[in-house]
Amino acid sequence: MKHDLFQELLVLNEEEKLVLQPKREVQKEIYTSQESFIVEGEKFLNNRMIMVRKHTRFVPFPKHKHNYIEVNYVYNGTLNQTVGNEKLELKKGDILFLNQHIEHELEACAEEDIIINFIIKPEFFSFIFSYLTTENMISNFLISSIFNETQNGEYLYFAVSQIESVQELIEKMIIEIMNPSMMSESTIKLYMGLLMVELIKNSDKVKYKEESHKQQTIVESLKYIDEKFKDATLYELANKLSLPHYTLSKEIKKATKFTFKELVQEKRLSVARELLVNTSLPITSIVEEVGYENISYFYRVFKSKYGYTPKKYRDEILKK
Repeated sequence: MKHDLFQELLVLNEEEKLVLQPKREVQKEIYTSQESFIVEGEKFLNNRMIMVRKHTRFVPFPKHKHNYIEVNYVYNGTLNQTVGNEKLELKKGDILFLNQHIEHELEACAEEDIIINFIIKPEFFSFIFSYLTTENMISNFLISSIFNETQNGEYLYFAVSQIESVQELIEKMIIEIMNPSMMSESTIKLYMGLLMVELIKNSDKVKYKEESHKQQTIVESLKYIDEKFKDATLYELANKLSLPHYTLSKEIKKATKFTFKELVQEKRLSVARELLVNTSLPITSIVEEVGYENISYFYRVFKSKYGYTPKKYRDEILKK
């Protein structure tokens, strides 16, 4: 199947036949009706929420933005581009998410450089993130970085060529979109949800700008909280990251809109809820397990978040 798909993607499409004529340049009118080069998703989506198209080879693609979320996937070969002011070389299997506000330009691809562009309406993700982001702080942060509604240009570059689960999911999505069936829309949504889960599980594969480690600092902080929530302290984390605690505190608050203490509490309550639902541990043991010393305080913050006392919450879940 993989070989057949590669052979199919090697075939020249109509646009590539055009650019191989003497003029050798991108046909701008295919992509936009605007004076400024903003690629319009409507020209390709035809009332769909998501589609894929093969990136046009043989010519550089000039500096542009999009009015949708774009995902570049290197199916074969390499892709060299400048995103914002950053030069990136994506290798086979790498993935780049770009939001609507980031500008980028691409160098010409050779014949065997096969790049798949996913064109996605931002609202497509509402289905996925309605269940994906509930209790996962790392996913919240990564998602807000790329799918925010601010005017900030953002990108996420995942070097995931060695992650088989990611590669298999993307290939399935490409095949499903290229050869649609009656259940394709639902299938693609599920594949995209699974893909986001796999990318979040492999958030250590996100690459960052050399000159700015702020995003990486936040992901490292969230991972620390995820693993050490029972006795996590800002001072220990700051020491681990070689940062003054007050600088780290400000960076965490700016990036996540929560203080370090609030993030730790969110994680503790999330784990406590899971233990209440999935185990028969006594509530006093759960309080200790998640790092609280004061049971009255735990009861108060748990009820504030979930609307029930821990005992009532467990009773209500068991009734269902």
